[in-house]
Amino acid sequence: MDTLNYISTLLADMLEAGDAVGFTFFTGYMSMFAASVFFFFERQQVDGKWKTSLLVSGLITMIAAVHYYYMRSYYLGVMAENPEATMMEASPTQFRYIDWTLTVPLMCVEFYLLLRPYGAKAGLMWRLILASVVMLVAGYIGEAIQPDQTILWGIVSTAGYVYIVYETIAGSVKKLADASDNPDVSRAVTLLRNFVVVGWAIYPIGYMLMDGNLMASLNTSLNIDLIYNIGDAVNKIGFGLVVYSVAMNSTKREATA
Repeated sequence: MDTLNYISTLLADMLEAGDAVGFTFFTGYMSMFAASVFFFFERQQVDGKWKTSLLVSGLITMIAAVHYYYMRSYYLGVMAENPEATMMEASPTQFRYIDWTLTVPLMCVEFYLLLRPYGAKAGLMWRLILASVVMLVAGYIGEAIQPDQTILWGIVSTAGYVYIVYETIAGSVKKLADASDNPDVSRAVTLLRNFVVVGWAIYPIGYMLMDGNLMASLNTSLNIDLIYNIGDAVNKIGFGLVVYSVAMNSTKREATA
């Protein structure tokens, strides 16, 4: 415990006043940790068929919280050693993509869990997971391994994203949600779809802005980690809250029926 207190104090001392990026690393970590505790405890309040969905919601934010703990340490360590470090040098890219590779497929699983009682097959879940993995692996290669091929890998990554968007807007996810007789499920799928279309769009935009030439042409010093940190917290906690809402509403409706 003394060691943890020492590390926490050291990290707090490293956080400079006015460091908005460092601030969002701390708040991202704590908000997603708190969300995990909330989802795990509230899991006991919902009907049995919703427990797995809330468990996954808690796992998503818990995995993210652990990675944010390490990401904030990396970022603050780099900035402490070199306050003039560039955005790319200070960005914890490896930790971020490990986090995304675990949490984004789980977010895709949420669609399947919501729609499983209404005919969703395991094949839909695996297609969504595969598309998310393609999106993330290609993004990582283009951002960290072959930055000279950013556009090529960006196209591959975007293809995975577009497929997920298609499934939620016009594909099997949309059709199953429309055919379900549960208005709460239909509303939840619509809200989750909005997160995918709007909230997830921040990631391909951030990927494109990581290209130095594009950043220079836009004449901006925008820090992408700031956008990623806020986007992660909103998307992951928001996903879980949507699932929690539909689970509670459905449980209450069935209890009074």
